[in-house]
Amino acid sequence: MKYILTLLTLILSVTVYSQVLEPVKWFTTIEKISDTEYDLIMTATIDRGWHLYSQVVPEDGPIPTTFTFAKSEAFELVGKTLEGEGHTVDDPVFNMMIKFFEDKAQFKQRIKVLNAELSMVKGEVEFMVCDDQRCLPPTYIDFNFNIQNTEGADKEDAYNDLDFSETTLDNTYTPQGEEESDKGLWAIFILAFLSGFAALLTPCVFPMIPMTVSFFTKQSKSKAAGIRNAIIYGLAIIVIYVLLGTGVTAIFGADALNALATNVWFNVIFFLLLVVFAVSFLGAFEIMLPNSWANKVDKQADRGGLVGIFFMALALAIVSFSCTGPIVGTLLVEAASKGGIAPIVGMFGFSLAIALPFALFAAFPGWLNSLPKSGGWLNTVKVVLGFLELALAFKFLSQADLVLQLHILEREVFIAIWIAIFGALALYLFGKIKLPHDSPLAYISVGRLMMALLVTSFTIYMIPGLWGAPLNLISAFPPPLEYSESPYGVGYSKVTAGSAANHEELPEGAHLLAPHDIMAFNDYDLGLAYAKKVDKPVMIDFTGWACVNCRKMEQNVWPKAKILSVLKNEVVLISLYVDDKRKLEEGDIVESQLRPGKKLKYIGQKWSEMQTIKYKANTQPFYVLMDHDEENLVKPIGYTPDAEAYFEWMQAGLKNYKNSTVE
Repeated sequence: MKYILTLLTLILSVTVYSQVLEPVKWFTTIEKISDTEYDLIMTATIDRGWHLYSQVVPEDGPIPTTFTFAKSEAFELVGKTLEGEGHTVDDPVFNMMIKFFEDKAQFKQRIKVLNAELSMVKGEVEFMVCDDQRCLPPTYIDFNFNIQNTEGADKEDAYNDLDFSETTLDNTYTPQGEEESDKGLWAIFILAFLSGFAALLTPCVFPMIPMTVSFFTKQSKSKAAGIRNAIIYGLAIIVIYVLLGTGVTAIFGADALNALATNVWFNVIFFLLLVVFAVSFLGAFEIMLPNSWANKVDKQADRGGLVGIFFMALALAIVSFSCTGPIVGTLLVEAASKGGIAPIVGMFGFSLAIALPFALFAAFPGWLNSLPKSGGWLNTVKVVLGFLELALAFKFLSQADLVLQLHILEREVFIAIWIAIFGALALYLFGKIKLPHDSPLAYISVGRLMMALLVTSFTIYMIPGLWGAPLNLISAFPPPLEYSESPYGVGYSKVTAGSAANHEELPEGAHLLAPHDIMAFNDYDLGLAYAKKVDKPVMIDFTGWACVNCRKMEQNVWPKAKILSVLKNEVVLISLYVDDKRKLEEGDIVESQLRPGKKLKYIGQKWSEMQTIKYKANTQPFYVLMDHDEENLVKPIGYTPDAEAYFEWMQAGLKNYKNSTVE
């Protein structure tokens, strides 16, 4: 059964990737605005399941849709090219918000005619599309707008089919559809609920539970009335916080704050804000709303009835702000960065965690006797939250550093800071560090000891990260492995087996891929020549610098021991980057075979055209095993996250190579 599944995986991989796909078609429209102004409208129809990227994507993200217009003294551009609303999602791989279009996308560029003799406006669009598994190489398309066709026909559509030019670039990105959006909302809800539970255990909120429940049960005429009032009180808490989330969404817009998630100043400001919150939790000072607010709300609470209960809930929110404010602020920004109704969902989850105890203890007042007494442990919870806020703050500072590429907060520095923070937290829990509002600690409780041991274990777990360990438990927080002082890790010694010990011993055109020292060529001819010299088969890796699925293969599949051994010892790897925008040397510029009359301009175009013509495929990653006569040893495959299936494919090719050399 194992081998049948492996075979099916390979067959499906070959079937899916061995084809040339064209999921987008473009049309142009000219709309006459006045005698001298026109709107040039570019409309893309997108096949179901595919996505086209926005003109604006964050730095280090996928390649955007880009329009360029041939310069002319006969007209001038008015403003920038406008685009439709589209969809914005949080991409977990790029760790950024990215906007894309599905089904249909429209772009509009206004021009002002300076010469009445103008008849034609020429331009070009560069774009890329992805589905939920792969991306196609970004494509260049020429378009022509016949201005004369609009004479006497104001705002009449004049569609012109566009000619597709050569396929040139690649990127890989997996758009997140409705299913991913739902998962994101559930994640926000669970995070918010846990945050609400944490806030519940702070000294500003926890003591209010028995006081408030006792008030309702004693002041109500019957037990049923007490339960009803406590439930209404809990619902009022939910309404107050949900209204806060609704306000954030209404004021900033459903998708406005998510654009800030990759903004440098937003990340720096929020870093500083979290540091202030953390210092407050650690006991340096209290963040409080004006006392006059609480006094006014208390007066309204004395009115009784539903209105009075609502204002009692509002009083709780105001009085407990010094503990809940930092948590709510952090949660709101995190939720708002997801866009849509995430802030509302977040505040619902947070308030539900706080409201539930009031309703439950009102229904079962005997449970109040089982609650632990207020004391120093509440301040301990608050301090622990302070350490967590401080650790989270550096995530935002890291984002700003990544965007600016300052290399100040590289991976090793980030991990060292987290080791220091959580190490200090461990010492605090063990009672070795005292903070301003701590009560005298005669002994360490079992719960506190367990927490201390857990934090210590986590701190020790992070230490190997300084030497290049991937740290999968926190992979979403520190900068990526390649954003470090050394891609090999601090103090790491290169493994020389199967590859040259250093660059001086490498053959011409070869280099070592970190962190596993896989020798690779980026030039096809040099790689093939070396393969003939050392009598090894060639493995072509059609890839891209920004190809995420390529990185997934390199980080999750290639490091497997038996696969890594093959890459380092049994094949010659040639990685051809189809998004290499370095210009071809003058002597290497040739006419495109895919589109006669056009010249190949970039190195990436050369490899992309080679893949499309020879292998009838234009997706990446795409892997080929061939002999010295450039004949395939096994059918090429694409993205294959199943390491066992990928290894079986490699073994099949190697076996065929050995058989061919014996013959």
